[in-house]
Amino acid sequence: MPFDAREATIDSVHHAVFSGLSTCREIVSAFIARIETLNKNTNAVITLNPRALDYADSLDERLAAGNASGSLFCVPVLLKDNYDTEEMPTTGGSLRLADLHPTKDAPSVTALKQAGAVILGKTNMHELALEGLGASSLGGQTINPYDHTRTAGGSSSGTGAAIGASFAVLGTGTDTVNSLRSPASANSLFSIRPSRGLITTAGIIPVSYTQDTVGPIARSVRDVAVALTVMASTGYDPTYNFSAIVPASVSNIDYAAALTTGALKGLRLGVLKGFFNFTDAPKVAPVNEAMNAMMQKLESAGAVLIPINETLYDAAVIGAQLDVQRFEIRELMDQYLQDTSRKGIYPKSFNEFYSKDTKDFLVIPAQYEYVNTALVSSTSNARYIARQNGIRNLTLALASTFAGSKLDAIIYPEQKNLVVKLGSPSQAGRNGILAALTGSPVVTVPVGFSEPTEDAPVGVPIGMEILGLPWSEEKLLKIAYQIEQLTHIRKSPQWALEDVEVKDYKQMPVVRPDNTNIPKAYPLGTL
Repeated sequence: MPFDAREATIDSVHHAVFSGLSTCREIVSAFIARIETLNKNTNAVITLNPRALDYADSLDERLAAGNASGSLFCVPVLLKDNYDTEEMPTTGGSLRLADLHPTKDAPSVTALKQAGAVILGKTNMHELALEGLGASSLGGQTINPYDHTRTAGGSSSGTGAAIGASFAVLGTGTDTVNSLRSPASANSLFSIRPSRGLITTAGIIPVSYTQDTVGPIARSVRDVAVALTVMASTGYDPTYNFSAIVPASVSNIDYAAALTTGALKGLRLGVLKGFFNFTDAPKVAPVNEAMNAMMQKLESAGAVLIPINETLYDAAVIGAQLDVQRFEIRELMDQYLQDTSRKGIYPKSFNEFYSKDTKDFLVIPAQYEYVNTALVSSTSNARYIARQNGIRNLTLALASTFAGSKLDAIIYPEQKNLVVKLGSPSQAGRNGILAALTGSPVVTVPVGFSEPTEDAPVGVPIGMEILGLPWSEEKLLKIAYQIEQLTHIRKSPQWALEDVEVKDYKQMPVVRPDNTNIPKAYPLGTL
């Protein structure tokens, strides 16, 4: 029997390959077949790695020689298309970067490869990760696999849709405000935004030095934990100063090893009331119902829920007053684009990228003001310095909230409302800004679905964030694992359960991005 890629995990891949049921080539081919056949339903994958099958063959040779090792041996992985890897361009979803060819991998990609992962390809993303709608000039619009009238979250939308539909075992994302957590929530997945500094962001198209992080998205907590362990093995990076503050006590943790030793009984979980929308609007009510049901299950399992009512915790206000992306992006992009390790013909500065005469990039209406501000802002602005002071105060306030209520973690919905419809002006209602500014780790878990409809046969997925103090990843993953085992909420999209014929691929097929399916509300054009 061919390998069944549907809902496959690291363990199921390893069982198949180490027991001799499947070769690594057969496993990789099963995922390629799904992408080749079903990607049209989501527009999630925008390129396949031309060397993927060759690498699978090399792993089969290692296995035959008794030299198979690595926690991700033969595990197919998809990368968000802002990660550098030498086999494929790094485009950020932009036509203007279609010819950007890295000559070396990002350190986190190197770590994945050293652990035996097969880099299967690149996923679509919201262009340059500047919104959460999953629309780009190169890749077009990523579509939610659970409801084809909705977005898939973002900006790591392609990774979320691809892993939700079982196009790989796990994928990578980046998170400047919401972007590892929004697509996990919107696609019934698990993810982790690690503490700032745990994984270097080198080799990845930047947005914000203060807020950028990278991490994995998967269909199980265990797979997230294994991937986090691998990605965090990059260690100290002299080009990424935050990596110097990682405590020695967490530098070599195996995050999957102790998952089963956690328990919900006795945990003190703060409930961030300011991150809910308590109206009865149709797009909000399903989120509140799912969260209420989850909180009842947590209390029944012995957790203690403590309401956090401080008015300080208002995601919209925090974002408006303290977000520093637009002050940092121009300088960071200039550094990235001018790095001589990247070859090809593409803009060599942020200003050149957004030159007035270009017509081949996507700017949704909500991004006009952002880009225009970024073109003239810098880290020397007085407003930037004031915001950094505000971030320090917010970080201290969060630590005080934890200490004052003796909390193990804080919970709240990732998004106050259901993931938005295609053509919406923004991905409204998301709550990721608190962790993004304070550098706190967050694990996202599925908590339910809206009621099924004709557009959404199993409902629209809803996710919850579990936020902790810096370096508490191990604790948060234990909590998430207990919730996963208690609830078993994740479901696959109905169409993704379709049986796909697996070919004997002689070479990698070509997957072409479809930039023709961008809603009219997102115009291609100039500033």
